[in-house]
Amino acid sequence: KEIAEGRPLAEVKGISYPTAGGIVHNPDRELIRNMDALPSVIDVYKRDLTVDNYAIGYLKQPYMSLYTGRGCPARCTFCLWPQTIGGHDYRVRSPQSVYEEMKRAKELFPQVKEFFFDDDTFTADLPRARAIAEKLGTLGITWSCNSRANVPFETLKIMKQNGLRLLLVGYESGNDQILRNIKKGVKTERARQFTRDCKKLGIIIHGTFILGLPVETPETIEQTIRYACELDPDTIQVSLAAPYPGTELYERALAEGWMDKASLVSNAGIQDCALEYPSASRQEIFDAVERMYRRFYFRPRAVVRILRTMMWDSEVRKRRLREGAEFFRFMNERKSPSESAAA
Repeated sequence: KEIAEGRPLAEVKGISYPTAGGIVHNPDRELIRNMDALPSVIDVYKRDLTVDNYAIGYLKQPYMSLYTGRGCPARCTFCLWPQTIGGHDYRVRSPQSVYEEMKRAKELFPQVKEFFFDDDTFTADLPRARAIAEKLGTLGITWSCNSRANVPFETLKIMKQNGLRLLLVGYESGNDQILRNIKKGVKTERARQFTRDCKKLGIIIHGTFILGLPVETPETIEQTIRYACELDPDTIQVSLAAPYPGTELYERALAEGWMDKASLVSNAGIQDCALEYPSASRQEIFDAVERMYRRFYFRPRAVVRILRTMMWDSEVRKRRLREGAEFFRFMNERKSPSESAAA
């Protein structure tokens, strides 16, 4: 706001900017603690956002994404946002503030079929998550959010009873030592119980996994693939470990000599593998992404689940066919790291 009003950059706390002498880092700006004082985004969305233009495979369409807080108390070494932007202090809006905004969102966007709360970890504060859920239940809306794989059954039950449809869950790896290495704070057995609880309650899970975390091996890659198939979330997303500057993973990668290349994205615009270990090459890690996708989605159980959803809803059928075509096109275009470097 101060920059937009024309204040000299040197007088604006909390920013960095280039000068002839290099990058200048101004003193930090104190974090906003009263998140309820921030203006709502809903009026801006109404003015500028055409919700029908956007789709994500695991959310109903049209959907709307919002935040109820900033930051994340977890200490995952790879995660970009808490370490470079939001911080590890989870600053939140009150349940009443969230309710008022969602009430207005429902009135202004009656066509929206699902609201997604994109807080790094919406479930970090369990009493607050339950309080928000109970208020949202009075609005009769469908909503989803990011979650760690450690939410107790009773909290999941309250959320489900009050409109929760889906949780986006970062499982990351099926190997407990890797989970310790990245300071995930949730082990595989706890995640298994959480997943069983979600299935019992009918909560859909979009599970995210990362290959190439320290210290990956062909055996731990196979363990993660089997783990994903065992958990059997409704959908998955498989990424390559990305050592972004400013993260603990980046600093450790430099210190250990794991950083094989500077680019995180290939010339084709596809995520590339930047880490390599004595136990696993970049090529092995890169190739494992496609293998994991195919192993997961070509199982009879996964195929039947997809076909069942397509049978009952023509709109879902159109989306799944489009997404299937996009998936195969992506796999076809996805080049190996060596091919990308040579392009």
